[in-house]
Amino acid sequence: MGRMRISARADYAVRAALQLAASPDDGPLKAEAIADAQDIPHKFLESILNDMRRGSLVLSRRGGNGGYRLARPAASISIADVIRAVDGPLVSVRGVRPPDLSYTGPAESLLPLWIALRSNVREILEGVSLADVASARLPDDVAALTDAPKAWGNP
Repeated sequence: MGRMRISARADYAVRAALQLAASPDDGPLKAEAIADAQDIPHKFLESILNDMRRGSLVLSRRGGNGGYRLARPAASISIADVIRAVDGPLVSVRGVRPPDLSYTGPAESLLPLWIALRSNVREILEGVSLADVASARLPDDVAALTDAPKAWGNP
């Protein structure tokens, strides 16, 4: 597992969703506008937006007034929803979901450790909505985690 990684795809997807969440409700945003605002490669963004459309997170409209908008209110879309739509499970080990792993001998209690990690990641990413991040108001329990002395360092 090494260090926990948020893929470029997941990072771009969340940033695109936040751009949509922050956009005034006067019509859809064009992919180009999102790509420019967030400095995301345009072709990559199109593919990400397609995954988000298939995941029912965004709606798209073709034509001159076309573009993308969130499929539901930003307060009801979690960061976890966005990451799962473009990247699959939040935590996997070598591409496998923790419940499908088995270990033996001294490695046996690795499984509950990976499950605990997944549980914590889920709790944080499912508990934070696009609206929370777009308005710079993280939930108190999440904000408190950033106050730990080592939170901002690179161990």
